[in-house]
Amino acid sequence: MKDVGLWTISKVVLNHSYPCCPDQAEMLKQYRKLSMFVRRTIETHEEARIRPSKTYQLFVAVIGSHCELSFIEKDVRNYITRKVRNISKEDDAKEFGKYLVRMKEKNQNFFLELNLEGDHCIKHAFWVNATSRAAFDYFGDVVLFDTTYNTNRAIELCMPTTIHRWCIWHIMKKIPSKLNSYKGHIDIEQEMSHVVWNSYTKDAFDRNWNDFLTKYGFGDNKWLSELYEDRHIWIPIYLDHHFWAGMRSTQRSKSIHSFFNKFITRNSSLRQFVKQYDNCLASREQAEREFDAVDFHTVIPCATKSALEWHNICEFASESEELTKTLHRAFDKVMVEMEEYQERRKGKSLLTHEEATLSTVNDLQSPPRVKTRGRPKNRLGSNLEKRSQMP
Repeated sequence: MKDVGLWTISKVVLNHSYPCCPDQAEMLKQYRKLSMFVRRTIETHEEARIRPSKTYQLFVAVIGSHCELSFIEKDVRNYITRKVRNISKEDDAKEFGKYLVRMKEKNQNFFLELNLEGDHCIKHAFWVNATSRAAFDYFGDVVLFDTTYNTNRAIELCMPTTIHRWCIWHIMKKIPSKLNSYKGHIDIEQEMSHVVWNSYTKDAFDRNWNDFLTKYGFGDNKWLSELYEDRHIWIPIYLDHHFWAGMRSTQRSKSIHSFFNKFITRNSSLRQFVKQYDNCLASREQAEREFDAVDFHTVIPCATKSALEWHNICEFASESEELTKTLHRAFDKVMVEMEEYQERRKGKSLLTHEEATLSTVNDLQSPPRVKTRGRPKNRLGSNLEKRSQMP
């Protein structure tokens, strides 16, 4: 060792002093590599939310054994971490904006609005795809907020023309804690639930609610009095004439969260988010087309088959002039649509096999799909697709 504190080499032996092991050559870093095909496959699987372990097992199944691969599972995970997910915020925002612009160029009905700051960074972004805009024209829109009451107050100020409702699930959940101090609280809870869910007119609800309060002596109950004052924003009969997309509580938020979790994670970049969001909507649209195909080629059974049940429904409706008129209007509308549909079917049946192209088949509207619960949903998938593609 010299005075500077460094080692000096006095002798070099170039012959190997340890035995070679060819079987472990693929484990050495300098021998492991990912081809371009492997990289693209890994990126595709990452986009499809396929786990790295499954991706690696796919390569093993294709090649035939682990030894034939030029990489190990750790290389797959490292590539995802370093190349796929490791993107700077600036590049991520640029790719995000470019993707939205490309979507606008593909379809002019795609709505896009970007709010840029002075350094051309994205401050706000709002976009709506063409299919969602067409669906809004048909059905209207429902905005669901799973937030706190402070935010809800701000929403009422920002969107004063919209119809707001409380989450009925949270209200009904409070009944045991609010009324458990009363004798026979179990019967009280059941009867209150019956009044809320089985009052089919506003007058019937007011009458049933007053009878409920009188029966149990709840005239001075502050919580029940406040609920009655706000009945127009949580009782079903006061709200069912508005469009709510079948929602009466914020529980749909939980199912929506679970659905989106199949496509994105908390680590998803902006570019991945917007792309996976489109894939998410596309999967919903595909499911809708599959339901349309089933409706068109099969006979969907009605929810109620018993003649006695039909008799009970008509007998109940006859007691309410409001419901009777509603049912008559619905029945007349259905009869007119059935006659029009039969006429279209007669016209189409005159086509030969060669003349029955895909475009003529698409002109036929599928009949409504009757559900076991809730009102039937109109099947307008083909119209929505055509509307979304209009220039």
